[in-house]
Amino acid sequence: MRQNQVGFLLLLFVLPAFSFAQFRKYSNEFLNIGAGARGLAMGSAQVASVNDATAGYWNPAGLTGVKDHPNIGIMHASYFGDIAKYDYATVAIPVQDNKRTLGFSLLRFAVDDIPNTLFLVEPDGSINYNNIQSFSSADYAFLFSFAQKYRETENKTISWGVNAKVIHRKVGKFATAWGFGLDAGVQIRGNRWNLGLVARDLTTTFNAWSFKFTEKEKEVLYLTKNDIPTKSSELTAPRLILGGSYSFKLGQAVNLMAEANLDFTFDGKRNTIVSSNPISIDPHLGLEATIKDVFHIRGGITNFQRALADKDTLNQKRVWIYQPSAGAGFKIKNVTLDYSFTNLANQSQPLYTHIFSLIINLVKKEKE
Repeated sequence: MRQNQVGFLLLLFVLPAFSFAQFRKYSNEFLNIGAGARGLAMGSAQVASVNDATAGYWNPAGLTGVKDHPNIGIMHASYFGDIAKYDYATVAIPVQDNKRTLGFSLLRFAVDDIPNTLFLVEPDGSINYNNIQSFSSADYAFLFSFAQKYRETENKTISWGVNAKVIHRKVGKFATAWGFGLDAGVQIRGNRWNLGLVARDLTTTFNAWSFKFTEKEKEVLYLTKNDIPTKSSELTAPRLILGGSYSFKLGQAVNLMAEANLDFTFDGKRNTIVSSNPISIDPHLGLEATIKDVFHIRGGITNFQRALADKDTLNQKRVWIYQPSAGAGFKIKNVTLDYSFTNLANQSQPLYTHIFSLIINLVKKEKE
């Protein structure tokens, strides 16, 4: 009984970190959730069209779309019935006549009030619920971005950008990790079309874990035949995201923009539309309708996977499932409020999440 309780605790933080400097297929997966309600509503199809402060996350080259005034953004989301919380904040500052942009982004994904049942059972075998304490598991990422226009003509603009990212992960007082990595991106913007390319974890991202247990905790782990971790590390393999978008008019007041992204991973087979060894490809599709540059209506599809059919009692029939999303937004002067309605599960067993984000242009008032 005690071994099962201790195993539950260890699963929360030991298994994701016990990699011994190997590539982990889902290492730092919280960095792939997304940023900003606009991008999440469009199925995370953003690398070609993004041009505000959230570009620091999606494609740093898109930060050159921030012109004249600093641009800031914030987002909050709750997942799995408010068990997990995801927060995001970003700022982009144009410099040198709008030819360069500096950016900073902060992401936090956390689960709070996790019960620690390590000492639930007393040495005499009795259960003492007063011994249960809670702890939090939190992942942080700090992105330092730089973007610059490489070439600008009347019909085309080419930009490039880089991210230096610092990752900090903490599980109560038991485990901490620090990681470092680089991202790089290119964006080509035409009159109606855009192309984007992003290499995430370009040089691989390295996370180094350290663990800290009291002598009493070590004794319980030893007596229950659980390993006592000391140090470990993990590597996040590079991934490549290629995207394209196209805009066209629907009458005088409506502009329609469609974007498609292809997410290439190189760490073996994944449950994606194209699944091979070592390359897998996951598509993202997004659509945005803009009315008079004030109202926005969005939709998207992502996370295509093969899964067992819900009504198949023999667990033999597999079907394609996907993650749909929708959203809206409106702009009032220098403030844009966006909303996304996302289904984190499949179509027949939905698990919905409501996401709000705010984008503000810090325009100074002119002196009279």
